[in-house]
Formats: sequence, C-alpha cells, structure tokens
Amino acid sequence: ARRHAARCPVSECYWACGRCTGPEDSSCLRCKRGWVLHEHRCVDVDECGTEMAHCRANQFCVNTEGSYECRDCSTACIGCMGAGPARCKKCNKGYWRDGAKCLDVDECASAEEPVCTGAQEVCENTEGGYRCVCAPGHVRRDGQCVEDKPPGTAWPQRSGAARGCARPAVPSPTSGLLADAPEKGFFDDVTEDEVVVLQQMFFGVVICALATLAAKGDMVFTAIFIGAVAAMAGYWLSDRGDRVLDGFMKGR
Repeated sequence: ARRHAARCPVSECYWACGRCTGPEDSSCLRCKRGWVLHEHRCVDVDECGTEMAHCRANQFCVNTEGSYECRDCSTACIGCMGAGPARCKKCNKGYWRDGAKCLDVDECASAEEPVCTGAQEVCENTEGGYRCVCAPGHVRRDGQCVEDKPPGTAWPQRSGAARGCARPAVPSPTSGLLADAPEKGFFDDVTEDEVVVLQQMFFGVVICALATLAAKGDMVFTAIFIGAVAAMAGYWLSDRGDRVLDGFMKGR
C-alpha cells in the first residue's frame, strides 16, 4: 500500500499578523495594514498622531485598532482637537469663548436694538444664531405677520348708521307672538289668597278711619266701628280665615 506523508495541522495566525509561524501574537512575521512589527508582535499604528490620517478641516481623528475614524467637530467650532465645544481651535460665528469653551451668543438678549424689525415679529434665539418669528396669535402670510384668522374671514364692518346707510329692519323672533298674544289685565296674575289679603288690608284701613271718628264721640260712627270689628273678628275665627292667615305667614 502506498503511504502518504504525514501533514501538520494548519492554524490561523493572530488576527493582526499577515504572516506568522504560529497562532500566538508573538509569532508574527509580517503585519497587516495599520499595524507595525515590533519583536515579532504587531502593534497598532496611531494614525491620528502621525500624518497618515486624512480628515477634513472641520473633523477630528479618532484612532481605532488597525485604522482610524474622522468625526465632525461641534457646530461651535472652526477646527477642533476632539469632541465637544471645549475642544475647539476657534469659535464659530454666533459663539464666544469662555475659557476653553465656545458658548452660544444670545443675539436676542445682547443686541442693543431689536434685531427683528418687521411688524408683529419677535426674536427667537437658536444655536449659533437667531430667527425672526411671528408673535403669538399671528402667522406669516406672504412674508408678513398677520393675525391668525381663517382665510376668507371678513373683518368687522362699521355699522350702517356710521356710514350713513339705513340698516334694514330685521323682524324680531318674538314680534309675531307678541302681536297675537292678548293683553293681560292688572289683576290677572293675582291669586285668590292675595285677593283676600288685599280685602283685609282695605277693611283694616276702613276700621282705622272709623276708630278715629268714634274717638271724637260720634255715636253713629262708634256703632259702625263696633260692627266692623265684630265682622272682622268673625271672619278671622272662621276656617277660611285660618287658612288664609297661615298661607300669608308662609309667604304664599
């Protein structure tokens, strides 16, 4: 039988190695791009610390294993050395430097004169700038801030009398009802009990007058006074008098 030569098992190199003699990180013979060989080990190259990184003017470099990334600077910066407004090389327009940090300028509060001069316009500060918006209750139409009313809504007109025009007569909703309704008499709404009370008041006035005349010694008026008092006493002692008096005391 034909014998086959024995073969050694094949192992992959360490992931940073391009060529190697074994799987360990110390067995590298050549490194991949972004790495440099040092004593059979592949060491990451910091492209950000060399001229190998190529980022745009308003970006900063972030080193990664075997490569690098370019990230945008803060909007407050013109050029930067890292993330955030505290790593700016120079402050952008609309920002001012406070120590090492670039802060937003509030144009609305810092301006000596109003920056928004349009009718019904107010200033609204934004990051790095400002904008002119319509005051509350107003919207912008055709470049102007106008009162927020639905399109087609008519403005209030002056009265016809003020313009010298006669205003057309508008019939009242109740005019027909009032014309057809019969007129009420003065005592139509007076209840029966109220009539009785009015009678009693009338009798009381008459009795007072008779009492005055009787006090002068006139026998005829004295007799009439006594009779009237007796009649009123009999009425008040009757059942009807009790019912009327009870209703009157209760406010009926």
